[in-house]
Amino acid sequence: MILITGGAGYIGSHTALKFLNDGFDILIFDNLENGHIETIDTLKKFGNISFEKGDLRNIDNLENVFSKYKIEAVIHFAAFALVGESVEDPAKYYRNNVFGTLNLLDTMIKHNVKKIVFSSTCATYGEPQYTPIDELHPQNPINPYGSSKLMVERILEDYDVAYGLKSVKLRYFNVAGCNEKAGIGEWHEPETHLIPNILKSVTDKNKIFKIFGDDYNTPDGTCIRDYVNVEDLADAHKLAYEYLKRENMSNVFNLGTEHGDSVKTIFTECEKVTGRKIPVQIAERRPGDPAILYANANKAKTILNWTPKRTITDSITSAYKWEKKLK
Repeated sequence: MILITGGAGYIGSHTALKFLNDGFDILIFDNLENGHIETIDTLKKFGNISFEKGDLRNIDNLENVFSKYKIEAVIHFAAFALVGESVEDPAKYYRNNVFGTLNLLDTMIKHNVKKIVFSSTCATYGEPQYTPIDELHPQNPINPYGSSKLMVERILEDYDVAYGLKSVKLRYFNVAGCNEKAGIGEWHEPETHLIPNILKSVTDKNKIFKIFGDDYNTPDGTCIRDYVNVEDLADAHKLAYEYLKRENMSNVFNLGTEHGDSVKTIFTECEKVTGRKIPVQIAERRPGDPAILYANANKAKTILNWTPKRTITDSITSAYKWEKKLK
């Protein structure tokens, strides 16, 4: 059985679906603070799935799960992930993302579960010193969210040396899209990601989309980011699990398309997909937004045999169908 922490959330649910479709038994552990019980109900249509409501910060919740189920490996998503909130309330992020993960790792070791795929982030790199960013790029996070993820990466390295706990750390860039056939998608309150926010300006007549800064040193003046489809990410998690099982070796991989799209490009594509003119307002730059950020994902291609298959148009099309369903 594969334990997926945070499996009722966005990326976790898509990864759970991937494992279910490949015939695995899945256990989801989630406190439902950001995840949704409706997502669990949807996933149950696709295979053998168990659900335990619990919190990483409560070690008794974790002990109960590891005592009750025979767990082979862990895919760890459960984390708070809002950059702005992490600046305003760093304690929340360190308690959950770091202390909660320590509880998880210690419980794993106690029950002799020695394989974990960890959901990390390109936010561990901070301001890019060069692009595309590879795994050797210096890690100097500029917010508590990125710092909390980097701390866990360091902990995993030390736990490998001391306890033989093997990990694959996956550093994502921007995530987009959904699995429209399965009926799961991006469902955040509040929503902070670019594509769903643009699309909400279509489904909500009172919402005007804001572009934060159009004076960056880029071809059209707006920030450039690397948008990877969530189903491609789910595929990468399955490949990372297979790598751990095959090699029994820790490693780290960037996950991105190796291609950047500007905010205005994404906006134009959203108008094209929806067939609608979307209201937009230019606003001041947000502090700490680099002009250009995209991945060198060659290591994942070479070692994991992972290649993104879906285009940005695929991501926007599926996300729009999901937004209309949510509305």
